[in-house]
Amino acid sequence: MKYQDNIEQVAALQPDYLGFIFFEKSARCFDAESIPNLPNSIKKTGVFVNAPLEFVVGKINELDLQAVQLHGEESPEYCDALRHAELVSASHKKLEIIKVFSIKDEFNFEVLKPYENVVDYFLFDTKGKLPGGNGYTFNWDVLKNYPSTKPFFLSGGIGVDEIEKIKKFNQSEASKYCYALDINSQFEIEPGLKHIELLKQFKASLSFRT
Repeated sequence: MKYQDNIEQVAALQPDYLGFIFFEKSARCFDAESIPNLPNSIKKTGVFVNAPLEFVVGKINELDLQAVQLHGEESPEYCDALRHAELVSASHKKLEIIKVFSIKDEFNFEVLKPYENVVDYFLFDTKGKLPGGNGYTFNWDVLKNYPSTKPFFLSGGIGVDEIEKIKKFNQSEASKYCYALDINSQFEIEPGLKHIELLKQFKASLSFRT
């Protein structure tokens, strides 16, 4: 999310998370001084790429973020340090750490093991030239070999054209630990500006396992 009015419009659709990118090379970089008041049910999520720990902690405290997505080469030690960082808000006692891994046609799941005890969720997106926001899906069949019980976010170019594919995936064994769908570029009018009617269509078309 990037624009104040658009943030409020999307929040009205009651997503579980809203993401705010703090990566200067991204066209979606959030540079406003504040985030509009959101319902308590929506977790404000900071998206970072190889950012200094002090910078991440500063944004968490400044904007009262409840979750972070780490899209770079952040180490398990980095994640552990973030988990134990000094945060000012009581809501941060349950700060969620989401570590992102990129996939194309194959993936070595062994790399997840050192992160098992220092993050709350994994997120799988599509491997491309840039971290996140590449606009196309990866081969979800790779997740049939997912060896962990840690819940994960499914990401990478998901849009209305994937509705039937998502429904099929949701009935597969590979989706057993799929906790959430992360959507972005396929619902944009321009970088950071979301198409509200497309989001409504997407939400109405899907029913999720509880």
